[in-house]
Amino acid sequence: MNITDIRVRRINKEGKMKAVVSITIDEVFVIHDIKVIEGEKGLFIAMPGKKTADGEFRDICHPITSATRDELQKKILDAYDAAPIEE
Repeated sequence: MNITDIRVRRINKEGKMKAVVSITIDEVFVIHDIKVIEGEKGLFIAMPGKKTADGEFRDICHPITSATRDELQKKILDAYDAAPIEE
């Protein structure tokens, strides 16, 4: 898997959500609405999800392995850190 593009849209409102991100994989597959969230232990990513009938949220797509999640999170958070803060 090669992430060929990362687009970060920072959120300038108070709250835990800091950005919404889209990634392109191998220049042929795009995932939108990955969220950058500020948690108790720092920033982390939340994959796109939907609310189920019982009120819980489930990921629509997600990495299968912890190593893949770690790699994806590192690349997204690096892009977030490099993204300009819009006024």
